[in-house]
Amino acid sequence: MREKRRQGAILLVDDDTAHRTMLKVNLMAEGYRVEELEDGDEVLAFLKQQEVDLILLDMKMKRVDGLTTLSLLLQAGYALPVIVLTAFSSIESAVEAMKKGAFDYISKPVDIEELKLLIERALSFRSLTEENKQLKSRLAEQFSYHNIIGKSAVMQEMFATLSMVAPTDATVLITGESGTGKELVANALHENSQRRQRPFIKLNCAALNENLLESELFGHESGAFTGAAGRRKGRFELANKGTMFLDEIGDMSLQTQAKILRVLQEGEFERLGGAETIKVDVRILAATHKDLQAMIADGTFRQDLYFRLSVVPVNLPALRERNMDISSLANHFLHRFAEKNRKDIKNFHPEALNLLMQYDWPGNIRELENTVERAVILCLGEQVTPHDLPPHLLADDVRAMQRTTTEGSYTLRDMEREVIRSALEKTGNNRSQAAKKLGVARQTLLNKIKEHGL
Repeated sequence: MREKRRQGAILLVDDDTAHRTMLKVNLMAEGYRVEELEDGDEVLAFLKQQEVDLILLDMKMKRVDGLTTLSLLLQAGYALPVIVLTAFSSIESAVEAMKKGAFDYISKPVDIEELKLLIERALSFRSLTEENKQLKSRLAEQFSYHNIIGKSAVMQEMFATLSMVAPTDATVLITGESGTGKELVANALHENSQRRQRPFIKLNCAALNENLLESELFGHESGAFTGAAGRRKGRFELANKGTMFLDEIGDMSLQTQAKILRVLQEGEFERLGGAETIKVDVRILAATHKDLQAMIADGTFRQDLYFRLSVVPVNLPALRERNMDISSLANHFLHRFAEKNRKDIKNFHPEALNLLMQYDWPGNIRELENTVERAVILCLGEQVTPHDLPPHLLADDVRAMQRTTTEGSYTLRDMEREVIRSALEKTGNNRSQAAKKLGVARQTLLNKIKEHGL
């Protein structure tokens, strides 16, 4: 005899008593608890009293049909999987049911085996969704993101990964374009690790030549090279029991790569010019904006080192790939730089924010940060306007006006007059809309119109 599936509670809503009874008998035989209702107008009241895991919902009922019931469930905030039963198996009805939140639909007369598989899939999906939601909630409570800002789905997935790997000693390879915030991720990993009370030592491998880099990493003995007057501890010794962050590891020579590999494998090295083997316990985090796989193919990066470094790979998306985070990041930088420069700037004018959202940001978060800082410094009012942004971000008409001004044929007063004239023109001389567009009070605009004779 076939083993029954795990139990679950199913609400069956169908005004055909015979059909309802047939479905109930078959589903109860599978181990499900089945509750019955005759019409869609009874569903919400029932759900306030009892919990179920899934709803089987007939499309055609006397008082409230299936599509209306789906809408009511959606409005009430129920996230239950709903499988629609329909005798009218048209594409249109299926699409409409999906739009209103149905998990799937099945045609009448119902194939019981097909329905059982569909129910099992819907319940598994719901279980997985709930587990993911709870896991992300728990991880978010435990993990501090510091200055890493991002509500987009791709960032939330990254936060979940960081939350799981941070407490471990796993080596993490952080990849992403320049300016995406790789160092912030490294900081967050260390601060949420078991080593957070221990040293966190950083080194940019691209900033030093090969000899100096090796000396910085491993230290040196007196006389190891010209100018080495005494013994010096390297970064690995200083990071013992803590974390070492190697930024731009793709800029490291093959010789130094071999020594890093030894530290990862054996936890040991010698100082330059020394014979003593030094043992260390260091967690390594590495970052690069380069394509290490391409470098391996070119013979400029060791494949064995790559595998050692990328135990947990974390890729930071470019800012253009998480456009919905631009507003949050821009406002974060605005408040920071307004406070730093002692300016009373409240927010961005909607048009300025729209320009920021439309730009591709090849320099990523670093470019956005610099852009906002520049805007704050240049801003004379309580709002950052398009005129406070760099010329390459501006719309064509604003950019042309700024270029004319730069050439010296316009005064500041002329520019103000031209901005007001342009706003009035674009709003069909609607002064209220023009004031809103300019981010000023209507009376202020009226005064300016009078002042400029517009």
